[in-house]
Amino acid sequence: MEPDIDDYLRPLSVNAETAHQLARELCRAFRQLAAESPVQFLATPVSESILRPPRGSEKGSGGTNLRVGFIELLGKEETTTLGKLDLQNGSGHPERLRRHLEKSWPILDHLKNEHPDELFSWIGKCIAEVISDGCQTFDLPRDVTLPLGVTFSFPMVQHTLSQAELMSMGKGFAITSKADLGSHLLQGYESWRASEAGLPPIRIAAIANDAVSTLVSFVYQSQENKSRKAVMGLICGTGSNATIPLRQNMLHPSKLPKVEVLNGHNPDEQRIAVNTEWSINGTAPALRSLGLISKWDEQLDAAGEVPGFQPLEYMTAGRYLGELGRLILLDYLTNCQGYAADALPAKLQQRFGLTTTFLSHFKPPNPSALLTQLEVEFPASGANSGFVWTEELAIKIYKIAKAIEVRAAAIVAAATVGLLACAGDIELRESLGQAETGHSGANGSAVAAQTDLVVGYTGGCIAHFQDYLVDCQDFLDSILRQEFGSEPPCRITLSPCHDGGITGAGVLCGAAQAQYELTKG
Repeated sequence: MEPDIDDYLRPLSVNAETAHQLARELCRAFRQLAAESPVQFLATPVSESILRPPRGSEKGSGGTNLRVGFIELLGKEETTTLGKLDLQNGSGHPERLRRHLEKSWPILDHLKNEHPDELFSWIGKCIAEVISDGCQTFDLPRDVTLPLGVTFSFPMVQHTLSQAELMSMGKGFAITSKADLGSHLLQGYESWRASEAGLPPIRIAAIANDAVSTLVSFVYQSQENKSRKAVMGLICGTGSNATIPLRQNMLHPSKLPKVEVLNGHNPDEQRIAVNTEWSINGTAPALRSLGLISKWDEQLDAAGEVPGFQPLEYMTAGRYLGELGRLILLDYLTNCQGYAADALPAKLQQRFGLTTTFLSHFKPPNPSALLTQLEVEFPASGANSGFVWTEELAIKIYKIAKAIEVRAAAIVAAATVGLLACAGDIELRESLGQAETGHSGANGSAVAAQTDLVVGYTGGCIAHFQDYLVDCQDFLDSILRQEFGSEPPCRITLSPCHDGGITGAGVLCGAAQAQYELTKG
């Protein structure tokens, strides 16, 4: 007998109790990665004094790569209130920065595959184009060096805020490890500045990974108070990553950078922003121990470029969720409904033939509309194949997409709780109590009653894949109820922080420039 689709998808099912246990397991894993892994939990020279400077003291401007623009940081007296509403609490929020002359360019495949000098020459051209516009619009002096803030969306090792050594990039880029990002960017810009008369020189003021920039931007623009704290930056788009401030003694000494702080702060007492790269490794044992890795996940992993790499990303991020859906559907159609694989639509037989984007929006209003979408996207292979789409199949594909999304939301929620517990922003009870963690007394970050811990998120997958965002928030609430009972001492709230890459680079640039001018003076 053909299995019911809900029973068939049971290997993907996850409930609040399992998500709660996963959060505890991931907390342990994250502590170990922070202390031991050379490629994860990468420290940055961004201290909490830079993340949370005195209000109104951080004026300035900066730019970034990939997207390039000028960022104006507003002083306290210039802060205005936007008319649009915050998506979580419905209240107006202050505008603390403005973006000017921003331009965006896609990075084409030939730029990824060429020698790195070609890529950085192109980036330098983009920077030069926007700076030229800025010189005309703002009447900038051509003999004064402009500070540049940079966000780069790949792992990097940083010893100072203005220097970064790229690790192996993957994702189609030809850049190898140990590339000096700042030098490459400066060379790329100078190659165009030489031919464009009147362009000012630039200075790399600050460099950050995109997850770090998201956290920096989110903290800068948040309305923090005694009961509301911005604690974490979350990216869930093509990939998945998170950044959080951690105590330096949690990290292996070899990973500690020269910590830059604003005047009057002790570097040794400062927590620093840590780029977790949480999807790379270390999470598979926890996922496997709770039965969350299915045969379809193993199949997806085995077909990847580096099997065993990025287990959490395979299960939560947009680069892979469509392919996971294709493998599940293919298995169901061939092994449960008896179709030959070559009788199915050609696109379903191709790796990544079913896109995450298609599955993201594949949901009711009605079965006939879903059927039409399928027939347009995946035309049948031929009249003699014996395969036709039906409304019943359309509903089953929706259920596949929904099952994939709910599990992804549960895993991200569990990882978020685990990371906040690792950082000491949440104190888990019993087996992960204070005697084991020592967090409450050590850094003073244990939560008070009714504290709202706000996580800034960005990424198309969490924002648009089925009900990912809503379900993730529901799992966060459920995990805390599992841990603390019906009245948890805190709530973890997801709040949007889009465009954090470019705005975070500007915020860091402004803070670094202020410190630079103080030291020069």
